[in-house]
Amino acid sequence: MMGKRRRRRQSSSSYDTSSSSYPTTSDAKNLFAIMLAALSNRQPQGTLVIQKALNYLLHSLLSKSPNSILRSHKTLQTPLISLLPLLLNSRYSEIACSGLEIVGAASLFSIEMNEQIALDDEIVKGLITALASSRRSVSMAACNALLDLFTTSVGRCKLLEFSAIDNLIFCILQVPKSSTSSVSLVAEEHDGKAFFKIGFMEDEYIILLLHAVINLINECTLEQLGKIPREHTKNLLTYLTKLWAQVHEHIAIGAAQESERFCYLSNIRTNYLAESLFRLSMEGTCTPSSKLQDVTKSIFHNNFKSFIVNHWEKSPLLVKNLSNASLHDNAFSSFSQFLRSKGTVSSFLACLLESLSSGLPINSDELDIISFLKEAREDIGCSLIYQQDIRVVKTLDSIHEIHFFNGFDTPYFLNARDVLRCQEAYNDGYTFALRGMEFRFKDIAAVSEGLSNLFGQPSTGVNMYLTPPNSQGLARHRDDHCVLVCQIRGVKRWKIFPNPCPQLPRLYENVDYLVDLDCENGDEMIDGYKEFLLREGDILYIPRGFPHEACTIMDNDERDGNAEFSLHLTLAIEIEPPFEWEGFVHVALHLWGHNCKLTSDHSSHDLVDVAVNLMHIAVKLIGDVDPTCRKACLIGAVPFPLATDNFLQTSQRSTFNHLLSTINSDSNFDDVFSTLEVAITKNEDLFEIFRWVHHLDPKMTSMVMKDLFQFTVHQKDKVEAAFIEVKSKFCNEVVFDDIVPHYSLLLVLFEVELLNGWCFLGYGQSGSRQVLCI
Repeated sequence: MMGKRRRRRQSSSSYDTSSSSYPTTSDAKNLFAIMLAALSNRQPQGTLVIQKALNYLLHSLLSKSPNSILRSHKTLQTPLISLLPLLLNSRYSEIACSGLEIVGAASLFSIEMNEQIALDDEIVKGLITALASSRRSVSMAACNALLDLFTTSVGRCKLLEFSAIDNLIFCILQVPKSSTSSVSLVAEEHDGKAFFKIGFMEDEYIILLLHAVINLINECTLEQLGKIPREHTKNLLTYLTKLWAQVHEHIAIGAAQESERFCYLSNIRTNYLAESLFRLSMEGTCTPSSKLQDVTKSIFHNNFKSFIVNHWEKSPLLVKNLSNASLHDNAFSSFSQFLRSKGTVSSFLACLLESLSSGLPINSDELDIISFLKEAREDIGCSLIYQQDIRVVKTLDSIHEIHFFNGFDTPYFLNARDVLRCQEAYNDGYTFALRGMEFRFKDIAAVSEGLSNLFGQPSTGVNMYLTPPNSQGLARHRDDHCVLVCQIRGVKRWKIFPNPCPQLPRLYENVDYLVDLDCENGDEMIDGYKEFLLREGDILYIPRGFPHEACTIMDNDERDGNAEFSLHLTLAIEIEPPFEWEGFVHVALHLWGHNCKLTSDHSSHDLVDVAVNLMHIAVKLIGDVDPTCRKACLIGAVPFPLATDNFLQTSQRSTFNHLLSTINSDSNFDDVFSTLEVAITKNEDLFEIFRWVHHLDPKMTSMVMKDLFQFTVHQKDKVEAAFIEVKSKFCNEVVFDDIVPHYSLLLVLFEVELLNGWCFLGYGQSGSRQVLCI
């Protein structure tokens, strides 16, 4: 490598005397200074005379800024850059700092020069080594040069390739803890959007280190994040979490200080700090198997089979707390301890709300979390958003909801004054509904994940409801997901009405929030409701679609002394469309069709492809009317491969065979063609609702609707014959056991296993997961 460098220098210094680029006397002196730097660095112990001469000549070279030299002496660029590794590794701080200054100036000089610097491994290595220098001036100069090199994608890739993050974290952890002091925020506006920058009352050195490491972490891929030593990740996460606690306190109260209040205004935005916290937390611990056993024991009293057979998606069930120990003393221990430690309800509420951040919605089938973060990074780490994260509501006459925070623009961010008013709202009978509790408390996260595994679904969301005495929070409504109500404190009375529809509501469908029970057959529904009184430790299961309401208004014979408030958690078991039975059939059809095309004649590929696509539409039509298609498919449930009596396996296989029989007998070509024709006239895409099948085969491309329609119209007789043949073969040839592994893979993809960290990622409502920071 050094031989190449010498040849490059030699070539660059061999000028044609007739050329206009022949070096001037000044240039020759400058080149001599650089070469002397190289020679001095090679001496075992540089003499004082050489050091002084070197410093003098180098300062002469840098009498102008490095940028000026690069601009006015283009003949110096190549030899200067080729000697940078020697300058960066100099034992003399002034020489190393000057070399780093040249790296920074060259990195900003042009994109081409930035990439030239980045592609020289020895320069990048020298820069990263300088980060960990014991000489403060050299390390700070290296930070500045790194941030300059960071400005191009090539520069970022090279810094990550040579583990710059490791050295930065090492430097941060070497800074004495006493150096960490208070922060302030400064509000700024860019492109019409307001944001905060962090101001520090501390040494500029730690600020540069933080800025550099946050920038690099936020550019990492999942693979690059995984290469950071786990101990480094853990220590930096602890450090940044403490910093975030200070920052978030200012965000919560909406405080933006003037610049005189702090020493240094950094270029670190609050949302960039929040993104780094999220990224570092993505490799969280998974739910221990023992926690899954706790869930089945605490919630179902080890009788999960009876629950599935007799109640799942069929009827409500009250599981009474029969033991002396309350449920929250085991499954929800840390949350219960947090609640008890605050003493009064007002203290608990204020402490909880002041420490929370908003959750950003992500499409439920979004698998590229890194791309999402880059798109949404401006909004990460903001305060709670009303209606999205929290509702403060009470209901009159079971139907009419009143919101405490009303008339605000959307989104409305809760500030410190709003938190103070929450006590006023509670005293006036308002219920607090807070989403995303699985992101706030570790034991709640474990229960949530345990339930997801138990039912073979990607997610279980957890909401908290705090209702004052003699009040009703939410109005009578239906949910598009099954609910387990866990009574943590106090008492609450529930009314559950029969499902007014034969079909289970599908997740993300428009489910009427208020159910008008005065409609036709309303009296039958009112007469048919079931009433349950939940006390501490009790659990109530409510199937999706069943209207329900709850209140803390007690009859005289139900009261134990004074009226009580209620605090409960609802565990929402959300059945994503791919994990209903219709979804399983789409997976089976996709895999069967793929294998069929592999074994068919090339001449018939188009017909087979068209027929399989039309069969997907036929399955959708069956799913719109057949109640079984909307039920949860439990093939991905943890007990499925482990159950000793295989009751789940037997029942799931039976359900699949029933659906194949229904599809074979009830689907016909004319209905499919009519549906396709109507969709074309309305410019609708019938395949949009099951695009998720592509996750099983990234190379797969669906036929465009118009192309499918045109092909069918022009060869209708052939297509109809192919459709009938494909339908018959699929329903008779598809093998249940062949589909299960692929279906399980789809479940893993939706869970995004790397992102099971309890703090920051989960699923929300309305077709979305959520990113949160604490």
